[in-house]
Amino acid sequence: MKILLLGSGAREHAIAMKIRESRLCEELFISPANAGMISEGVCVNLGNDFEKIKSFAVEQGIDILVVGNEQPLVDGIADSFASDEHTRHINVIGPKKAAAMLEGSKDFAKEFMFKNNIPTARYRTFGKEDLNEAKQFLKTMNPPYVLKADGLAAGKGVVILPTLEEAEAELDAMLSQAKFGDASAKVVIEEFLSGIECSVFVLTDGKHYKILPEAKDYKRIGEGDTGLNTGGMGSVSPVVFADKEFMQKVEDRIIRPTIEGLQKDNLEYRGFIFIGLMSVAGEPYVIEYNVRMGDPETESVMPRIESDLVEAFDLIGKGELDKYEMKIKSDYCTTVMLVSKGYPESYEKGKVMSGMDLCEDCFLFHAGTKADEEGRILTAGGRVIAVTSFGKTMQEALANCYRQAEKIDFEGKTLRRDIGKDLMNLLK
Repeated sequence: MKILLLGSGAREHAIAMKIRESRLCEELFISPANAGMISEGVCVNLGNDFEKIKSFAVEQGIDILVVGNEQPLVDGIADSFASDEHTRHINVIGPKKAAAMLEGSKDFAKEFMFKNNIPTARYRTFGKEDLNEAKQFLKTMNPPYVLKADGLAAGKGVVILPTLEEAEAELDAMLSQAKFGDASAKVVIEEFLSGIECSVFVLTDGKHYKILPEAKDYKRIGEGDTGLNTGGMGSVSPVVFADKEFMQKVEDRIIRPTIEGLQKDNLEYRGFIFIGLMSVAGEPYVIEYNVRMGDPETESVMPRIESDLVEAFDLIGKGELDKYEMKIKSDYCTTVMLVSKGYPESYEKGKVMSGMDLCEDCFLFHAGTKADEEGRILTAGGRVIAVTSFGKTMQEALANCYRQAEKIDFEGKTLRRDIGKDLMNLLK
């Protein structure tokens, strides 16, 4: 089969690796890719123009389109392929636009959860015209205060604030001053849930589903979960508290009702569902849905999947995912992200990277990298490269991540050295 993968981050690099392992993969094209993906497939840059992507897919005889990130899905790329007689035969791994609203609109997702009795935090949604009412609602909540931009905000639209004064000021910035542009035209104010987070991933053909390995990621830039939110500084899989009993609750109370709710509302969904969870005293609550895999969780999840991922994609297209046998490696898999100095705020690009060739017993998933005319690898983003390792224990896996991370060098290299520390404390 010929496969086209859209994306350029470490998430897509990890997915590309799994696709290339498949006996079913004849040729893999990646757009727009990064410097690390050159060894995985043919790198092209098709941009965001759906017509250009479709033309390329037809010319190359693409069988499967895998959409790595959320924006094309929210913009309706699956609908565009399905409505065109030249591309409707192509198996698109990603939901239709209406279903992608699970990530495209926080308000839509919360309404979906309440309608389907899926456990989640109490909330209300407000627009600019409701600012005074929103401030009154804030006063009915207990601190800290959770504010979420309704639309896509590149992972930066969720703010948690300790005082009512700060929450009111942030509400003004989001609604009145369009802090996140159109994404914060509406704001969801949500009850704060106290617990420990975990990410659960599901593959579905819209009717059947398979549960992938769970993971925990680390969003804050600073150790001890301090500082600004990022796209993710590291991840661990499996998650020690997500035992058989907890995951059974997740399946019964969240996964199954989610799939049934999509069917009930005639929302066409084929692909990955990311479920961001909070374990509150051992009970799972949904924080958010994403309509694609998480990053950097994917870098810890994909290596643990022993079965053929392309086979799963093929069965999704046929509506026969129930025939797929998901095999998962029992070892721990951990990821440490190396980022540019200054990230997630302003940072410099174009720093020469070295030492990748010295790394061993690990996966290097490129995030923000590019090659120059001399063949050198340069930094090209805030998150630069993910170092992923296996281990019989979490400690062993993380120790090797950090050993290999030391070998990689670029000006301003920054990383968190406490990935997994909270989970290790649970093991004591």
